Amino acid sequence: MSDPTAPVDTAALGAWLDDVGLLPGAGLPEVTALGEGHSNLTFLVRRGGAELVLRRPPRGPLLPTAHDVVREARVMGLLSAGGFSQAPVVRGVVDDDSVLGAPFYVMERSPGVVVREALPPFLADDASARKAVGLALATTLGEIHRVDWRPFVEAGIGKPSGYLERQLRRWVGQREGIQAAVAAAGGSARELPDYDAVRDWLRAHLPDESEPAVVHGDYKLDNVIVEPTAGGPRISAVVDWEMATVGDPRADLGYLLSFWPEPGESVPLAELVTTAEGFPTRAEMVAAWEAATGRDAGDTRWFVALAVWKLAILLEASFHRWLAGMADDPFFARLDEGVPALLARAREIAGA
Repeated sequence: MSDPTAPVDTAALGAWLDDVGLLPGAGLPEVTALGEGHSNLTFLVRRGGAELVLRRPPRGPLLPTAHDVVREARVMGLLSAGGFSQAPVVRGVVDDDSVLGAPFYVMERSPGVVVREALPPFLADDASARKAVGLALATTLGEIHRVDWRPFVEAGIGKPSGYLERQLRRWVGQREGIQAAVAAAGGSARELPDYDAVRDWLRAHLPDESEPAVVHGDYKLDNVIVEPTAGGPRISAVVDWEMATVGDPRADLGYLLSFWPEPGESVPLAELVTTAEGFPTRAEMVAAWEAATGRDAGDTRWFVALAVWKLAILLEASFHRWLAGMADDPFFARLDEGVPALLARAREIAGA
């Protein structure tokens, strides 16, 4: 029986699929959650032997500009039009809450797997495959950065200059928004002194911007789909475009590097696989990106520190949503210590 309070009301979704001619067949669609659901929620939808993937925002109060799935769908359409073949194909969009109580879109499913805490057999048993997929990840990022950014600006997605300054302003605003929301509910947001130290260092060392590009905003190994093929692993799709815009592409590179520990290293809140033998080093990743873009990465330290600092702010919002009873994912309980650990790491990277 359909539950209208569930993240996906299967009866409402089935009626919409019938109306737009997607997933033809009798009965309610089968809906299965995909991923861990820390950001936008993703579901596999099956009916009549066919399948699509659905994305919708999480429940509860959201940060301003966050979780805009309609914008995310527009980004993927522009990427496809710009010749980037690894953007998932969007099949339908609902831009209001009339069907599921929130906007959503559906897209074609891409072949392969998402690599998170454990390596799939085709990577676990082959060091050369691990090298190949790591370099492909950096090269694919370079291919994103070669897409013409002008149509995105024309569509109201991003601006051609001022990206780094806006990033600082936006994320300071997100932190202040968290504090205001907690205060409005009669509470007090916790003190995070490393947040303040990194904020001040980033402001003091703001680099000159490079030529703009389309930036993903959350580019890392578990936001691509890796497909095993006879010729070796390939990246079949890049997903999770909710933070995409136009800006300095080195911000994407720094974010990727922030999630790329080498042997003997670790990242708070994450069990990352790149310490296994065979994965390329961060220097090799930078070289592959430079070869793909024709750009000089320069000193990436500012961009890596920015990436870790931003992630900590985003997760602090999730932590307060969990404290308010708006989310029950056990991952959020780890943020009590995890967010300060991320901020300490950002401060160490910056030397602030």
